[in-house]
Amino acid sequence: MPFNPSAVLPILLLIGSNVFMTVAWYGHLKFPHAPMWAAVMASWGIALVEYWLAVPANRIGYGTYSAAELKTIQEVISLTVFVGFAVLVLGEKLTWNHAVGFTLIFAGAFFIFKGPLN
Repeated sequence: MPFNPSAVLPILLLIGSNVFMTVAWYGHLKFPHAPMWAAVMASWGIALVEYWLAVPANRIGYGTYSAAELKTIQEVISLTVFVGFAVLVLGEKLTWNHAVGFTLIFAGAFFIFKGPLN
């Protein structure tokens, strides 16, 4: 099977995008005493990098993937990155409720890629 950049590059860009997005949205939680304006401005600056990765990912990937598939890839990556961040950076513990919820989301992703049910 030949290497297809339009299939791989969007996934790599979305991984990078979601790392920045997660840090932008949740990184400030490690600094609860920082002023709100500083948290917002820092998050906004980090999110700008996220957009510089997410927009090209979708532009490059559209056609190889449908819009629904691109969104599904983004959501699965987002959850995976978030879980790692929550555990490793924020020190949160995962529970069975999380496992069940994420499993149901991954099941939804399976059906998006499965195509029309017969």
